Amino acid sequence: MDIQEIKKKKKELALSAKDLADLSGLPLSTVQKVLGGFTKSPRRTTLLALEAALIAASKKQHVYNTNIGDDSYLCEPLPAYDLINDHSAWTRQGSYTINDYLALPEDRKVELIDGVFYDMSSPTTVHQIIATKILNKLSNFIDSNHGKCIPFVAPADIQLDCDDKTIVQPDVFVVCDKSKIRMSRVFGSPDFVVEILSPATRSKDINIKSYKYRLAGVREYWIVDPDKRKVIVYAYGKEPDVFVYGFSEKVPVGIYDGKCLIDFSEIFEAIRFLYE
Repeated sequence: MDIQEIKKKKKELALSAKDLADLSGLPLSTVQKVLGGFTKSPRRTTLLALEAALIAASKKQHVYNTNIGDDSYLCEPLPAYDLINDHSAWTRQGSYTINDYLALPEDRKVELIDGVFYDMSSPTTVHQIIATKILNKLSNFIDSNHGKCIPFVAPADIQLDCDDKTIVQPDVFVVCDKSKIRMSRVFGSPDFVVEILSPATRSKDINIKSYKYRLAGVREYWIVDPDKRKVIVYAYGKEPDVFVYGFSEKVPVGIYDGKCLIDFSEIFEAIRFLYE
């Protein structure tokens, strides 16, 4: 879609600029500048994100259609592949299984959630540094306390619901029941999960995955937002069950009763140079 088509579709769906910003993960100021004509040459990724948001709104879900071959399709708010106009592929979404997942080329990075394929773009350097730092902190704590839990970092498959419709790859996770760990994948829910937000996965991590992790029995879910420099902690089954921390704080790991602390001020110091 070009700018005029985006504006037309926005009007048809009765969406505000804020609605588009929320759906696309773009800053409200960016959306306003693009729609108002102040940004003369918007980036292609910005246009893709806006188009994806409009399609998501029309489908009443935060997914997006992209072509990966003759008859296979991926979904994501910000696609990594060329856009297509054939929306009939939506009829297949929801019907994919683990067999379809395993049949994909090895270089195709995807997740399968409730029978729907979601594209996974390559992580940024910020993303990788944060994931590595969190993994190291968890590993050191577990080792020093002779713990039995096993920490993992992506890519590692989790057959989350123990059915054939969902395979996810969290950025960092911890499994305390070793019977769930198989040679090929983890079968069942981990105890602790961390997802690090990026523009391409923001909507999926905040909305779809939060819902899935809670239902699957994950005990604790962290959403790390490098851009806003905050950590949202969902302590499922506890009261209160949501906590928000800044990158200047030490965040307690709830499954260890707060005895393990992840110092995000140290993590931010490791990535500060990328923001200067």
